Amino acid sequence: MKRFRVIFMGTPEFAVPCLAALHEHCEVLGVVTQPDKPRGRGKKLMPTPVKAWAVAHELPVWQPEKVKTAEFTQFLQAQKPDLIVVVAFGQILSQAILDIPPYGCINVHASLLPRYRGAAPMQWCIINGEQETGVTTMFMDAGLDTGDMLLRQTLPIGPDTTLAKVHDGLMAMGAEVLLQTLTQLSDGTLQRTPQTGESNYAPMLTKETGHIDWRQGAQQVHNLVRGLDSWPGAYTYLGAEKYKIWRTQLTTQSTTAAPGTLLAADKQQGLLVATGDGVLRVLELQAPGKKRMAVADYLNGHGFVLPACFASPEA
Repeated sequence: MKRFRVIFMGTPEFAVPCLAALHEHCEVLGVVTQPDKPRGRGKKLMPTPVKAWAVAHELPVWQPEKVKTAEFTQFLQAQKPDLIVVVAFGQILSQAILDIPPYGCINVHASLLPRYRGAAPMQWCIINGEQETGVTTMFMDAGLDTGDMLLRQTLPIGPDTTLAKVHDGLMAMGAEVLLQTLTQLSDGTLQRTPQTGESNYAPMLTKETGHIDWRQGAQQVHNLVRGLDSWPGAYTYLGAEKYKIWRTQLTTQSTTAAPGTLLAADKQQGLLVATGDGVLRVLELQAPGKKRMAVADYLNGHGFVLPACFASPEA
């Protein structure tokens, strides 16, 4: 494979294996990532995972507030890259930047395009109950994830698969598909396929995305919980108290109780909650001021006074 001169653009942990693969097989001229942000209780400035990896491997790091400025565009031009590779960077590139590298700009996207364009494809695949997802590489254009597709690889999503498992599977897969793409680009066999057919958008998540509406069906609530595992997490309220719901299990039980009603909260039955069309078992939760824990462990030292009902968002 040709040893491409590459500028890499990426930010989260998901992008790190792709950067590592490029570092091994190409000449990485530098890494563009988002500015450091305050994190944790102390609000200490922390580097992005991509920056941390790049610094540890002595790669130049650039962190522009806005990548599309004329000044930074000229800076990128001066690096004379053969190729720009973008993985979950978090900023839109201008046409002027897309036009810089002679081999183009290649993006590694965590969905089977044209489905789930946008910022949170992994999460929305699970929330919407999809049975598979995958990785697509594409040549970038001025649209949002609309460029010609290159290579794709699929990953099944089981009925209880969580975001963490999908994230880790696609993270490793992304690096493999990227190297396959660059190999074919190098030997001249890479084929471009325009995006056609049904598409949809995976918008950015907010904390409010996780507010559970118990009036929905048990399957929908279960999908929301597993799709938001890690961040922001699904949550509900019991009175003024906020509970995060981290893991659930579908049951075959039915009920006429109002959605959100706690039907059982004991060590024998666990925590059972009425939904719009059945009963959902909560397996892990996080009570106010507590750590995430198994419901069985929580019920050993705490309890819910029944009758009680988790609240749904206001209609």
